[in-house]
Amino acid sequence: MAVYGPISNSEPNVTMESPSPPVMKCPICDTRKPRRHCPGVNGEICSICCGNEREVSISCPLECPYLVEARRHEKPHEVNVDEVPNRDVQVTEEFLREHEPLLVFLGSRLLEASLASPGVVDTDVRDALESLIRTYRTLQSGLYYETRPTNLIAAGLHERMQEAIEGLRKELAEKNAMPLRDAEILGTLVFLERVELHENNGRPRGRAFIDYLRAYFPQTEQSLAPSAPLIQV
Repeated sequence: MAVYGPISNSEPNVTMESPSPPVMKCPICDTRKPRRHCPGVNGEICSICCGNEREVSISCPLECPYLVEARRHEKPHEVNVDEVPNRDVQVTEEFLREHEPLLVFLGSRLLEASLASPGVVDTDVRDALESLIRTYRTLQSGLYYETRPTNLIAAGLHERMQEAIEGLRKELAEKNAMPLRDAEILGTLVFLERVELHENNGRPRGRAFIDYLRAYFPQTEQSLAPSAPLIQV
């Protein structure tokens, strides 16, 4: 007769381990842990990618706190004097003082046009300024040949600026005020071009110059309308 041992009713000792949650990684480098929220990618990224890709592969909103902080530590771009365009156009401190209302008007309109153009970066603004300068150079020579950029965003900025200038000319004429001279507009545009060269941080999607315009030409209802001193230019 076979002898059997006691029958055990106990279950096998099996330990069930719950799967560990996946480790979050920065979507840019796919290596490091994300440390901060990036509104440019609408997600979390690591601080190193934030610094390396800021305005390079990421289109950073101007209000991003990390971009604002980075601006405070950016060194101004050193411009080689020999590479500055339109060096024959003299823009003195006296000229800027005498034409400060015109500078405020053109700077404000340039900022307004830039903020209204999706995807605009500093190089687009530079292209627009270059085409405007070429246009007003020909006007000074007695010819009228409007140069437009092949860059579509820059072409849009060019058109908006021309519309603003023509609107100002019309307003001055209606008020029998002293008309704007092409040389005055040219000098002011050249000054803005030189500021752009100085403020441009060299990043492909950089908007440091546009930020500069925001600081010096704040968009308020008062700044969007020609002021009384401007009519006396």
